[in-house]
Amino acid sequence: MGARAVLGTTLAVACAGAVFSFLLRHKDLFWGETEECRVRGIVEASKLLVDEAVYSTMRRNLHKRETISPSQLLSFSKLPEPTSRAASRAADIMEVSVQEAMRRAHLGSAPSGPPTDVLSEDLLKTIANLSGCQPYMLPPRCPNTCLANKYRLITGACNNRDHPRWGAANTALARWLPPAYEDGISEPRGWNPHFLYNGFPLPPVREVSRQVIHVSNEAVTEDGQYSDLLMAWGQYTDHDLAFTPQSASHAAFGGGADCQRTCENRSPCFPIQIITLRDYIPKILGPEAFGQHVGPYRGYDPAVDPTVSNVFSTAAFRFGHATVHPLVRRLDARFQERLGLLPLRDAFFRPWRLLEEGGVDPIMRGLLATPAKLQVQDQLMNEELTERLFVLSDSGTLDLASINLQRGRDHGLPGYNEWREFCGLSRLETRADLRATTSHGSVADKILDLYGHPANVDVWLGGLAERVLPGARTGPLFACIIGKQMRNLRDGDRFWWENQAVFTEAQRQELGRHSLSRVICDNTGLSRVPRDAFRVGTWPQEFESCDSIPGMNLGAWREAPPPEDACGFPDKVEDGDFLLCEESGRRVLVFSCRHGFQLHGPEQVACTRRGWDSQPPVCKDINECEDVTEPPCHASARCKNTKGGFQCECTDPYVLGEDGRTCVDSGRLPRASMVSIVLGAVLVCGLAGLTWMVVCRWTHADPESSLPILEGEGEGTSQLGHGKPQDVSSPQHHSPAGDSEQTGTEGQDARALPGV
Repeated sequence: MGARAVLGTTLAVACAGAVFSFLLRHKDLFWGETEECRVRGIVEASKLLVDEAVYSTMRRNLHKRETISPSQLLSFSKLPEPTSRAASRAADIMEVSVQEAMRRAHLGSAPSGPPTDVLSEDLLKTIANLSGCQPYMLPPRCPNTCLANKYRLITGACNNRDHPRWGAANTALARWLPPAYEDGISEPRGWNPHFLYNGFPLPPVREVSRQVIHVSNEAVTEDGQYSDLLMAWGQYTDHDLAFTPQSASHAAFGGGADCQRTCENRSPCFPIQIITLRDYIPKILGPEAFGQHVGPYRGYDPAVDPTVSNVFSTAAFRFGHATVHPLVRRLDARFQERLGLLPLRDAFFRPWRLLEEGGVDPIMRGLLATPAKLQVQDQLMNEELTERLFVLSDSGTLDLASINLQRGRDHGLPGYNEWREFCGLSRLETRADLRATTSHGSVADKILDLYGHPANVDVWLGGLAERVLPGARTGPLFACIIGKQMRNLRDGDRFWWENQAVFTEAQRQELGRHSLSRVICDNTGLSRVPRDAFRVGTWPQEFESCDSIPGMNLGAWREAPPPEDACGFPDKVEDGDFLLCEESGRRVLVFSCRHGFQLHGPEQVACTRRGWDSQPPVCKDINECEDVTEPPCHASARCKNTKGGFQCECTDPYVLGEDGRTCVDSGRLPRASMVSIVLGAVLVCGLAGLTWMVVCRWTHADPESSLPILEGEGEGTSQLGHGKPQDVSSPQHHSPAGDSEQTGTEGQDARALPGV
């Protein structure tokens, strides 16, 4: 009987457990929870996680302002502006939500593969909408005025009328190949040590930097052809094209890494200049590769997407770091080094040197007259960048090579071989293949000792290690990627300067006369420059007077004055402005409002024989605080509307964080508490002083009530007023009970004893 009872109990418990587990997994069948409700709960929980991480980051930055680390400096330089910050937050929320949805879909097993293999497209759209990512994926509203066909928007949006987000700010970087993440979402390659690639784990990026990329400052080879300005122009262009704002949070949420976000990447409005494509890029690619990958301009092609790609932004165009010289050379008016050589580490975040050590001109002379560092396979990056980046006292340094390698992994870039195949180049499978591609056996051996197989190599390192093409400063892979990107930026730009519909023939001729040397003449104190600023010049033989450097004649843009008509010009628009335009032979005014104001009325009015065809519009203040869908201030702050803007205000002791919208605990007492403490201390001190004055006056005014202590030889007695002699050590005079037994003046005198 006992065994049967035990068996029955065991079966009952097992059945109950199975039923309970089934109910938990399929509770929506019984309680009616819909998929949308579950997703909404996931997204709301993700918002709390992300916002807490953002808050923790701001609180840490607030409390560590006096001890800024190099990583903080790097992040501060990439702090997003409000629109980008909102996109970054939405992307973080979407990423965390997708990770949690995949985890639940796998019921505890490790997820693998991209989210689209596990979650339905409708589910991902729902998450994108609830997280706030959806608005950044939808096409923006494009203006329909005569100016919209004449000038590009500052955001780069609406350049392509059919695809208005192509090339615009706050849009994702383009992917030319599917991303490579170890969890299918955001975990970069090499994140999980048990993951093997062709039988080998990926090496730590710092180890790659130390063993393959690093070279001492003294060992660098200088470029005998091109000046340091070639490197500086590449840095300027790269930071313009490839800028991706820092994630709103540096604190990890959900145990994840701070990786590339779904929709936070911000490609700018691609202001490619004539100097870049005509003078700079041919020197980087070489004449043969430039003709193959860029070629001549054949007009605007609306089918070409000019969006900056991930591989260009995070790998190929970072080749320029291998051309950075470890020294900043500053030359006087006779091109002599009077100010001394400046190590690069002593120039980072030190703008005061411009004010106190000669200004911009000595640096510009140094850029023109001294060679850049030559990119050599066994001298890739000097120690100023790998060991001393952003030196600030004893707070540590960064390694730019490690940052570049990890950046590529964070952005989900596939390996070296995938990109070679993308560019029509052969895959590398053996040590001999890699040796032949680099033409440097020892470098190839070091790379394979770390990676195990050529296909595992990070694309940034693989591209840098390739043998440089003739007349170029890059190998075949980076020449292909950079050339493709530059061609897309040119051909996909409706406002490209060579487009027949943008400028007149006379204007294009003037633009063609412009050069970087002319820019330097017009904006510095230099009176002599090389005709080609990118070629290292010898002073004074190869420097020409600025008077002989051609420049643009702006007369080609002079417009004829408007004809006399019945319209004239309207009064000035308060908090706005208007521009004159011509459309179908008619004079047209296009109105706009300043930031924080909204146009009420027609955006465009045309001149007719009877005057303007409608009344001009007005600009009215936008009350941002009334926006409940996207409130401008965090829930921790109070929103106050101002003319043309708003203010987020905090209650003491909270202060605004670095985002300007979230209240962060300052860690100090509220001002009201401090005032109370000070007033309390003043009151206590005042009462003490007043009491002392009263006692002193009372004792001096009534001599008979003075309390002299009668000294006796070893008797220890005293005379208290009219009372009898008492032993001062008696408990009766020191305990509450003793005091309460006394009456009359004797009791009063006894209570006054401690004050004597």
